[in-house]
Parts: sequence; structure tokens; C-alpha cells
Amino acid sequence: MQESSAPIPGGPATAPAVPAARPGDGGSPSPAESLERLAATVERLRAELARSDADAAGRSLVEMAAGVLVERLHCGPTEAAAHLAMLADQADLPVLEIAADLVNQAAGDRITAIAREFVTTSAGPAEPVALRLRRTEARALAAGDTAAAARSMLEHALRPLGAEAVAIWAAHPDQSLSLEGSAGFDEAEAHRWRHVPPGVPTPARRALAERGPVAYPSLAQASLPSIGQHQFEGGRIAVPAGIGGRLVGVLEICWTHALPEQPQPLQRQFEVLAQLCAATLETWSEHGTAGGGEPELDELRHLTDGVLDACLVLEVTPAGEEPRLGFTVRHVNPAFVDFAGRPTSAVLGARLLDTYPLAAEPGGLAEKIEHVFATGEPFRTPAMRLAATVDGVPLETSAQVSISRHGTRILVIWRLDDGTPRVARLLHHAQRLGRIGGFEENIHSREVVWSETLYELHGLPPTARTIPLDQLADHAHPDDRHAISRFLRTLLHHQRPASTAFRLLRPDGVTRHIRVVAEPVRDPAAGLIALRGAYQDISAQHWTEVALAATRDQLAHTEQQAAERSRLALQLQHAIMPPARGPFVLHDLRTAVRYRPAEKDHLVGGDWYDAFALPSGQVLLCVGDVAGHGIEAATGMVALRNALRGLAATGAGPGQLLTWLNSVTHHLTDSVTATAICGLYDPGTRRLRWARAGHLPPVLLRDGRACTLPQPGGILLGALDQADYEEEQIDLRPDDVLVMYTDGLIERRDESLQASLSGLLALSEQSRGARGDGAADIEAHLDHLLRYSAADTDDDTCLVGISISTGSIPTGRGDTGD
Repeated sequence: MQESSAPIPGGPATAPAVPAARPGDGGSPSPAESLERLAATVERLRAELARSDADAAGRSLVEMAAGVLVERLHCGPTEAAAHLAMLADQADLPVLEIAADLVNQAAGDRITAIAREFVTTSAGPAEPVALRLRRTEARALAAGDTAAAARSMLEHALRPLGAEAVAIWAAHPDQSLSLEGSAGFDEAEAHRWRHVPPGVPTPARRALAERGPVAYPSLAQASLPSIGQHQFEGGRIAVPAGIGGRLVGVLEICWTHALPEQPQPLQRQFEVLAQLCAATLETWSEHGTAGGGEPELDELRHLTDGVLDACLVLEVTPAGEEPRLGFTVRHVNPAFVDFAGRPTSAVLGARLLDTYPLAAEPGGLAEKIEHVFATGEPFRTPAMRLAATVDGVPLETSAQVSISRHGTRILVIWRLDDGTPRVARLLHHAQRLGRIGGFEENIHSREVVWSETLYELHGLPPTARTIPLDQLADHAHPDDRHAISRFLRTLLHHQRPASTAFRLLRPDGVTRHIRVVAEPVRDPAAGLIALRGAYQDISAQHWTEVALAATRDQLAHTEQQAAERSRLALQLQHAIMPPARGPFVLHDLRTAVRYRPAEKDHLVGGDWYDAFALPSGQVLLCVGDVAGHGIEAATGMVALRNALRGLAATGAGPGQLLTWLNSVTHHLTDSVTATAICGLYDPGTRRLRWARAGHLPPVLLRDGRACTLPQPGGILLGALDQADYEEEQIDLRPDDVLVMYTDGLIERRDESLQASLSGLLALSEQSRGARGDGAADIEAHLDHLLRYSAADTDDDTCLVGISISTGSIPTGRGDTGD
């Protein structure tokens, strides 16, 4: 008979091949060969067991991921599993890693946060960390007892970190500890430390006393007794295990060597594992208290675990300073649902009136429990008001309640309104999404109760001490302490609701902007008894407001600069070209000019005009429009106007003048383009010669009829380095009226240029015919054109109008220059 030596798929190692019996040996193996074969069989079975354990945890993780897909895709389990396999194939990743990623995204819990933090603080991959923690979580929650959970944590989460052993302690109300699970220790050592009486200063007890992790580089040097103190004398860490601010146990981790360095992500992993321990410790140990078994309590546990309604087993709290009887919740059954939406661990082991303080009202649940305990008479009612506070918000419901006494314990059974826990969960999620946490502070006992959200908001672990309001200034920015002082004075002295915003300095060095709002709780007889309120993280809102304020300031500065530039441009234009000027005479020409600026200051443009007598006796008439608006257009206008004045003194014709002006525009200005029309009038012959650079044609009014003059060829100024401009000429007659203008007089958004020109001709004829006397009142004509213009572009406008005098007018000189 031969043993197969094929490797086991998925196993940690390939089992060594078992040698087959050699021929000639008679088929009987030697004792050494039998022992070797037995060892190989044991190794193969161990590998199969490890693979089975890994497969079980993997299946649990894959099933959770498939459940996420079922909820998101609204499909069946088979389709979800197929979709998960398809995602793994597309990403070229194992199915387990894809499953862990999906569960991380859906959960958004501390394991997910640790994975992200690991990415930002290390160069190594984060996915194995998340996958390892997820698999450990699945194994721990699926474990049959706390001991199995401890073995899973050690093998799959702590050994990769160098740890050699782990212990999970349960904390009891009498300050004692019981070892609920362990891994890595000798069986005798675990049995010897199964119970730690109150007062023994172990690392676990110190972690509970300090409500935070404690670390010892060497347990031998710390001289503290603890489990495995002779076997593992190296580093030791004890992390409190708590949920909702209530400690239920301690996770203790052991090394054989010195304690390794603990970066922040590693500490977060230990805290997550401690939370998993707390989940396994939600019910008290089956051993009861330190004194041994409690058959009566065990009997009630077995009884209530089979009831479909919520059950609480209460036990009288040892006598203290309270004037009335106190009861502690010793057990809740699997069907228990807290109507305030809190987890079971927040109720189990707590005092009844600490968990449900409103039960102390007259005729309430606490009074009925005391009556049943004193008389033994059972109490039943189809409707009882149950009330609690969820993060400072009162919540109440109606329930069917049954109360009965069993020996020295009380059994409470209730059947809640189905909607109440759902409302509580919605409230919890709303506070989480809004980053709001509630609190309540008792004025007399100084006890402060926080919601779970507040621990995260303040950057504290769930086991940390809460911060009362009168110590809030110690955790705030020094500049905000006066605001907090005014807040407390309004709240405590004036006893009025108050709110304030401040900068919270968290222990991790992060500064958050917080708004706190609170109100006093008064009793008619005792006065102020408590303060309750909420904190909200408004950091995102604050930085948004800061950005908006900076944007507003920048916009105001920009608007101020733009207004100043527009004002300067307008002043420059008015200094060179007054908006209106009385008529003046140039030889036999009666001349008038008008300038209408844009209605909006920032639209101040580069329109310009000029009319003056040259030394040669001719009269220069010109109108131009520099492209654009603002100070650049105004300065460009000044440059072109002055350049044309200087060039006109040469005696050249209008075409040559525009050719030279084009070169000036192209070379001497900064990317300026413009249109212009330039005319030279000879008083002796009454002949007008003109050239145009992309400008609108002049309008001639003669004998009551208006028309546009011919348009000689010529492109706009500054477009090309060299350009030639054609000329046209016309002999003017007495009483002729000629108008040169810019596009602001006629331009409309809804009309073509030709239609706008036709409208201008009709408007010109109406102006001339309205007088009926034939007199060339050029000023009235220009005013009429400006007043009744149909333009709608809000652009600035220049007009130069001339009329030929009929009589003999003395030759004179005048101009529009300054």
C-alpha cells in the first residue's frame, strides 16, 4: 500500500511524501517507517484543518460581500456571487480581496479607516491589512466561544505583528477579572489565571483604571503579575475593550522580545481587535461571578433565551448612597431590542436607571419593578410608556410589559412598537452624517454622558473620559476662550439656551471648528439640575465661508480697480473730447460735435473725433473707433488722434494719412485695432475728399433726402503691416449737411447693419423735414439723431456734423483741439 504525495491545494505547506514499502521487505514497514508515515498523516490532517478554517472564514467574508451586492444591485444571491467572481476576474485579484474591499466600502467602520490610514503612513500595500482584519473579524464573530475568538486573533492578526500570545479578560462589577479566552499559553497557566480577584495590579486592571491602552516594554521590568509572566517576559500591551463608553473587558497581547515600535496605524489595529473582543463579551461569562456558578441565573438565562420577546434579567445593585433600590441588568436574551436604538453591550451590565433614567418617573417602570420585587406580585399591562434619551433627544414608545420576580432577581419582558427602534436608528445615522453628537451633564453629580459620535469628533477612543463643559476652554484655541466663557455665563448664570463656535484642539494635533449648543434643564423644586446639548463639526462649512469671504474680498478689490480704471478712461475721454460743444465755424463750414458715453462705466470705449483747420487752408474732419473698452481703448484713442493731427500737417491726402496711421497703429501701439474715416475739405472749391479704414460711410442730407456716400476700399487700422486706402470725393452745395459717426449710433443686436443704416437715413430725413425752413441747424440735427437713435448695444457714440453756409462767411479758424 502506497501513500499519495500530491500537495494539498490551498494548504500552508505540502506534506512530505510517505515512502512506499520496498519490494523484498515482505510488505511490512519497519517501526521507523511506520512512525514517519504516521507523522506525515498528522501533518496532512493539520494542513487540511487549517485550510478548512481559512475556507470557512473566507466563505463568511465572501457571503458578506455577496450580501452587499444583493442590496446594491437588487439581485439574487446566485447573481451576486457570479457578479463578485466577474469583478475579481476583471481586476485580476483574488475573490477574497475583492470581497474585503466591498465590505470595507459598505461598512465605513474603523477597519476601513485603518486601511486608509495605513496607505497614507506607509509604503506597503494596505489591502492585506484590511483583508487580514476582515478575516479576523469574520472568524471572531463566527467563533463558538471567546477562546476560539482569541485563537483566531492570534493566528491571523497578531502573529504577523510578532505577538506570541493573547488573553481576553472579562471585567465584572466587583472589579474582578475572569479569563474568558486565551491563545499561546500553557493550559495549566490559563487555568491558574482563570480568575483575578479585585485589587490585583495586573496590566489589564491598569488599562481599565486608566480607561486607555497601557504598554510595557518589558513585563519583567514592570514587576506586574499577569498570565504568562514567566513564559513571555518581553513586551506587553493591554487595551480596554468597550462599546458606547462602557468597558466590558481587556485585550492583553504578549511578546517574547521587547515591545515593538507602535506607530499610529498599529495602535488603531489593536483598538479594532479590542472592539472585536467586546463583541464576544456582550454576555457575562457562563461562570457567573467570581464566587462560582449561579444556578438560578443560569436557569433564567436558558428560560429567557427561548422567548421571542425582549427580556431583561435584573439583579439588585449593592446598597449605596441611593435612597431607592437600584437594579443592574445581568442578562438580555437574543430577542432583546433597545427601543433607543443602542447596542446590547450598552445595556448589559449597566444600572437600569443609568440606561433608562426616565424610568424613574412616578408610576414608571422603576416603580413597578420595585413593587414586584417587594411584594412578589407579578405586574402586566398592555400599554406602558417607556422613555429614554438618545444623544440628548427624548424618545418614548408604548410597549406591552410583564414583570415577575424569580428568587432574588426580576424578569422584565416587553414587546415594543415596531417603529421605535427604527426611528432611533435613523436618528443615529442622521447624527453620524451631520457630524453631530449629543451630551448631557448632571450639575450635581458631575456625570457627563456622550453619544458615540462625540468620541470620534473629539479624537478620543470610546473608553476615554468625557469632557465637562467647564473644562471645554482647556481643549480650545486660546483665542476662543472668551467666547466659551460668555457661552457658559449665559448657560449657567442666566440659565438661558446658548451657543458658540470655537476651535477644538484634539489630542492627535488636528484642529476642528466646532459649534456647541446647549440648554439648561430645570426642575421646579431643585432648580438647575442638568445641561444638555450637542456638538457639531462645522469645519467644512467654516472653510467654505473663509473661501467665500476671500473670493468676495478679491471680487470687491477687482471691481474697485475696474471702476477706477473706467473713471480714469472717462476722464481722459472727456478731457480730450467734451460730450457736447457749441457750434464753431471753419471757413464756410458750420461744425458741431457730440459724444455720448456708454451708460455703464466699464463700457467706456475708444471712440474719437476731430475737426480743425490745417495750415494749407483745408479742414480735417475725422471720426474713429478703437476696438475694446476701458483704459486701454481710451489710451489707444489718444495715441491715434494725436498721431493723425501730426501727420495731417504734412499736407498729404486722406488715403496717405490713413496708410501712415495704419503703420503707427501696427507698430507703435500694443495690439490695437481701430476703424476710422478721414476727410479733407477745400473751402475754395467746396470739395470733400475722404478715405475710410473699415468705417461706416458718412450720411449726406441734401434737398430733404438722405443717402450714404460711396465707400472707398480700405481695411481697419492695425490689421496688417502695410495697407493702401482708396479715396473718394464729392462737391458739397450750400445747405448740405454731412454727418460722420461711430457704430454706437445705429448698431442693434436684432438687425443687420444694412437695416440699421436704412433706419438712420429715415431718421435723418425726419429731422430735416421737421423744421421746414431749410436752415441748416446742425446742432438740432445731431441732437435729434442721438435722441431717437434705435441702437441697443449701450456702446459709446461720436458724431461730427457739418453744414455748408449759404452766405459769405469770413474765413476763420477753429478746431476741437484742447
